[in-house]
Amino acid sequence: MDVLCRRHGSVAERWSGTVKLRSAWQDGRVRFVLRGASAADVGGLLALWAEAAENDSRPPDTRAAVTALLDRDPDAVILAEDDGELIGSIIAGWDGWRCHLYRLAVRPAWRRQGVGSALLSAAEDRLKALGAARIDAMVLDSNDLGQYLWRASGYLKQDDWRRWVKRL
Repeated sequence: MDVLCRRHGSVAERWSGTVKLRSAWQDGRVRFVLRGASAADVGGLLALWAEAAENDSRPPDTRAAVTALLDRDPDAVILAEDDGELIGSIIAGWDGWRCHLYRLAVRPAWRRQGVGSALLSAAEDRLKALGAARIDAMVLDSNDLGQYLWRASGYLKQDDWRRWVKRL
């Protein structure tokens, strides 16, 4: 099973213009694959997020916004897929200075089967290869399953920060 990325990095093995990332979770026993998203995935991503992501207090996701993200940074969106079915996603955003993880979403029927951990590992590999020294993510306080995954993956809650939001 291969995680594909179009950029190079220290954790990657290059072959014919593509980069193959290897993560510790890839032991050959998982049946899903990870891959980068494309414009053809936008509708499926929106449907996945409507089902699996927590959307409270968030502006609605739009086809135009996801397409703009893919145009700006085509490797930012990593998908988990099983036999053509989109089962999970994560956005590994990098602005050249800081990195942030968004939209870690897994279909309910696929939760607690390693999909979220695999997506998170692939996102970390991508961001490390780009030079990231620290990663952060926003997780709703009420998302107990998400809180568990982040804690189990070595992330620490940062109580001394408050998020400030302004709608435009």
